[in-house]
Amino acid sequence: MRKIIECVPNISEGRDQEKIKAIVDAAARVPGVTMLDVDSGADTNRTVITFAGSPQAVLDGAFELIKSAASLIDMRQHKGEHPRMGATDVCPFVPVSGVTMEECAELARKLGERVGSELKIPVYLYEAAASRPERKSLAEIRKGEYEALEEKLRDVFWKPDFGPAIFNAQAGASVIGARPFLIAYNINLNTKNKKLATELAQEIREIGKPVRDANGEIVKDSKGEKVMQPGRFKECRAVGWYIETFGCAQVSINLTNYQVTNMQHVFDACDELARAKGLRVTGSELVGLVPKQALLEAGLHYANKQGAFTAQSESALLQLAVRSLGLAELAPFNISERVLEEKLKMPTPLADMTITQFVDELASDSVAPGGGSVAALAGALAGALAAMVCALSHSKPKLADQHARYLDLGLIAQHIKDRSLKAIDDDTSAFNAVIAAMRAVPKGVAKDSVEYLQGRGKVELAYQRAIDVPFSVVRLAAEALEIGRDIAKYGLEQALSDVAVAGLMAKAALIGAGYNVKINLKEISDQAYVTKSLAELQDLTAQAEKSLSELLKVVDQRLS
Repeated sequence: MRKIIECVPNISEGRDQEKIKAIVDAAARVPGVTMLDVDSGADTNRTVITFAGSPQAVLDGAFELIKSAASLIDMRQHKGEHPRMGATDVCPFVPVSGVTMEECAELARKLGERVGSELKIPVYLYEAAASRPERKSLAEIRKGEYEALEEKLRDVFWKPDFGPAIFNAQAGASVIGARPFLIAYNINLNTKNKKLATELAQEIREIGKPVRDANGEIVKDSKGEKVMQPGRFKECRAVGWYIETFGCAQVSINLTNYQVTNMQHVFDACDELARAKGLRVTGSELVGLVPKQALLEAGLHYANKQGAFTAQSESALLQLAVRSLGLAELAPFNISERVLEEKLKMPTPLADMTITQFVDELASDSVAPGGGSVAALAGALAGALAAMVCALSHSKPKLADQHARYLDLGLIAQHIKDRSLKAIDDDTSAFNAVIAAMRAVPKGVAKDSVEYLQGRGKVELAYQRAIDVPFSVVRLAAEALEIGRDIAKYGLEQALSDVAVAGLMAKAALIGAGYNVKINLKEISDQAYVTKSLAELQDLTAQAEKSLSELLKVVDQRLS
């Protein structure tokens, strides 16, 4: 698995597009950095920049960005709605794949040390990188904001983790850390009243609102601290503000762990609370990117509320989430641009082709795509047809007693479809890797030399990968035939012909991919591996033949 880290610097500039571009470009020029999103707000006078890459790439990219921001932004001139204390106000590292939170925390410490020593900017570490418990909270570190920073630096308790305890009037201070994915999410209201938005924010946020006595005065404890009444949701921070650009007040929310509190939770709660105040939630807005899983969970939530079939494609669920949360109210919402995994997705040139383009490419004189990709496509079509029949069957009230079965089978069918689609391009990539490995074998050297044997070893590894892909298609097709028997028994009668076609496509996928396994096994010298693979292939083929026979028998019986 590739090591990928996301970095989300927030800079204190949201109006001067030339400065913003220069700061973004400073990071984007670093080799290995993939710029994902730049989201500026004039009213907040803040830009959220999101990029990703390998650990070293994001470390170097973050440093160059902070350096550029420190030279171009003057905090003495900064005004905006959003809390802030520095030119690069906050810079978190977020694990995406192949890395742990501790690795991200160590990266934050390395960056903090470099920023402090080379740029002379005071740096505080927060969240998973925090040097002590009271510094975990960004809000606690940033209390008093830029205006209180000079005085704060005189307090030994607030000595920065890195850099001098000296006020840098132009750059302020930076807060650097590591955290889970934070969803920056704003809910739009049909009012300009900031006070009403604040009241909603206090109801939903974890910290809640101050307790007041019978005279309306804020109650304080023995230490003089406000007594707070907790809000509805854990891992939720929120404030109310008015955004002149949009002409509406918003509940501005940070969801610090979407697996605890997600967008649909706060959206529905704000809708309920707003109606009680004579207000209405009109939509919502994402700042930056969102994990696919968070948006899928929202889609499932609203599908369930509507009593709809939930074993839908990811694409359908994502679109449902966008519509239900009103994410496109203020600006177009492009899933391919706003969902993290979609932005980082490796290209799938074959699967993304039109049918005509794919068939024309297949008919050309290039050796790939070939039978392996076609077998994978057949498997994807089998899964898609099975999913369709489950969805149609679920929609019929007379079949309500089987709804749970259709849901389970539909989810499996969607999985088969998605994995088989991926194999279309994986098969071609694996074949190309074999060709590349063969070309890299040294020419003109003895066949018992170390160089030649190492080269041949790499060829064999490439062939094993070229076996893994069609073998996965064989297994998926066998699974499609197994669930096909159940769909044939309990599915909608009018869709039985579709079940039969799904079964035949699954068999074509299994047999076709099986031949690809066999032809590549001829290049493997490890006979134990070959014997084991052929035995599994034989078992799956026999099992599939039986499943298809039973499937077609049921279809014929129900149609007679």
